[in-house]
Amino acid sequence: MKKLIAAVLTTLAFTAAAPSFAQAPQAAPLDPATVAAARELFESMNFRATMVNMMKQMSHSVVGSVRPAIEAALNGDSALDAAAKKQALEKFERKMPEIDKLMGDFMSDPALVDEMLEASIPLYARTYTVDEIHQIAAFYRTPLGAKMLASMPKLMGEGMRIGQKIMARRFTAMMQQPAGAKP
Repeated sequence: MKKLIAAVLTTLAFTAAAPSFAQAPQAAPLDPATVAAARELFESMNFRATMVNMMKQMSHSVVGSVRPAIEAALNGDSALDAAAKKQALEKFERKMPEIDKLMGDFMSDPALVDEMLEASIPLYARTYTVDEIHQIAAFYRTPLGAKMLASMPKLMGEGMRIGQKIMARRFTAMMQQPAGAKP
């Protein structure tokens, strides 16, 4: 079961990190003024609290999406008979509280948010000028910007649930196809 949990977490990590693999390596040193402006931007965005809320949403969303994926994988396993599939699913159901706690602990680690913040600052510093960063920060200080930041965790959570439903539906269909068949 620990291998299953590790596989789920690894899949989620690669899914979330996939766009970063496509980024070009940093060629030039970062301008300290741009880095400082990016730090100020993240403060104006209330990044830490926003990310903590997003992580909570993601944790709940991820756990909810694991069951359909496991069920689809078990149902698609032709080596298991109906009784074995049922037994495996029941075993998984008994492990769900452990998985839920593991995900909650993983996603609520304050060091995770700090690490994400520090890794994101150079991205913004390479993408925007000091002036652009100040303009973005000014927007986030407006009532609309504040509303956008406040609603972001909910939107991200709901967006993830939508994506997971679509992925689960497609994954189930894929698992039900005979080996070697194209979707």
